Amino acid sequence: MTQEKWGQLRNKLLKAVGRNNFTTWIEPLEFQELKGGVAVFSVPTNFMGNYVSQNFADLILYELNTAGESVQRLAFRVAANSPARPAAAVQPVEDQPEPVNIELAPESNGTNEALESLQAAPLDARFTFDTFVVGKPNELAHAAARRVSEGGPVTFNPLVLYGGVGLGKTHLMHAIAWELKTKRPELNVLYLSAEQFMYRFVQALRERRMMDFKHLFRSVDVLMVDDVQFIAGKDSTQEEFFHTFNALVDQNKQIIISADRAPGEIKDLEERVKSRLQCGLVVDLHPTDYELRLGILQNKVQQYAKTYPDLKIADGVLEFLAHRISTNVRVLEGALTRLFAFASLVGREIDMELTQDCLADVLRASERKITVEEIQRKVSDYYNIRLSDIIGPKRLRSYARPRQVAMYLCKQLTSRSLPEIGRRFGGRDHTTVMHGVKRIEELKLTDGQIAEDVEMLRRALEA
Repeated sequence: MTQEKWGQLRNKLLKAVGRNNFTTWIEPLEFQELKGGVAVFSVPTNFMGNYVSQNFADLILYELNTAGESVQRLAFRVAANSPARPAAAVQPVEDQPEPVNIELAPESNGTNEALESLQAAPLDARFTFDTFVVGKPNELAHAAARRVSEGGPVTFNPLVLYGGVGLGKTHLMHAIAWELKTKRPELNVLYLSAEQFMYRFVQALRERRMMDFKHLFRSVDVLMVDDVQFIAGKDSTQEEFFHTFNALVDQNKQIIISADRAPGEIKDLEERVKSRLQCGLVVDLHPTDYELRLGILQNKVQQYAKTYPDLKIADGVLEFLAHRISTNVRVLEGALTRLFAFASLVGREIDMELTQDCLADVLRASERKITVEEIQRKVSDYYNIRLSDIIGPKRLRSYARPRQVAMYLCKQLTSRSLPEIGRRFGGRDHTTVMHGVKRIEELKLTDGQIAEDVEMLRRALEA
């Protein structure tokens, strides 16, 4: 195989694994030689060679053989000029010992053993129902996951959980698997990513073991596939997924899927696959609201209290973080982890000053980009009134209440001061804005409609 041919294959691998994976793991590989059915690559470190062999070897072997090369296994040599190696260990490539051959072991004939080997990544012990904080944005998804985790008669098939990054999809998937493993240990529960499904499929094609592959996936009681959007655009994998899906549904076996968006909105996903995914219960995990974020932080603080028993956290800090970091729960939890670690190292109480110093970069990145004008337009559309009536001098209740809602949202979702907000509302005084904000805060506690309006507008603006 020539270097030019390897270059062409790299382009195919780029499309298969995505830009980030390609840049990190595939691009550093340097093709050395193909001899006796062994393709030898130079890698910067042993770690990289091991990682590539475990995660991308199937795909590389498949592409090499599809391109007409006869390759049975891959081998990796650490590059002689790698800076990570001690000078005394550097040898010319031709003087190095034979490279370590990395060959995938054949699948076991025993279904249970093969199923165990498929779950390459163990379930995260932190992701259980006990640690999942429930709020309005995720209560339906949580209830559906709970029902499925009982392992009883299949009531909806499949269950599809979808939502943006850091909203709890993977947490719920792991929680279901843990619960089934505890309550129904006799069930064959298979949890894997869509990426792992594709690699197993490619491996079965290469080894001409498609019947084993089909038997393996059709013999499970519960199939859980995470991030199904990964198979979009991969026609052969989608076709096999479609047939596996149908076979399991026909046997009344439970299927649970997660995705980053609704099935109908996944680009390059075949219509028949979309149709199958939409025939069950499709549940959206909405962006978190303030109350849910605050609950998550309070739950994490209780956990950290065991590790940092002497640390104190000042009033208002959690509320501040719940307001400022609104898009991603992982970022929110990471910020709290950093805060506790930093405070323990410097031996200080976690107050507002320390929080702002320690999390300056996170707070800047999470700074809301919502504008006063955007809020005014959204509120006027929501209440079906003209924008000029929100900004104008009219004091009719039908205009005054939406105006106060808009002022409240400006105070909550932007960094503008009260005088600045007042100027954007027809030159009103900052005390008028203060009164409007206070009035909405009071009404949220007593008027369910106002509370719902504010929450719907907040979600629309933060989406």
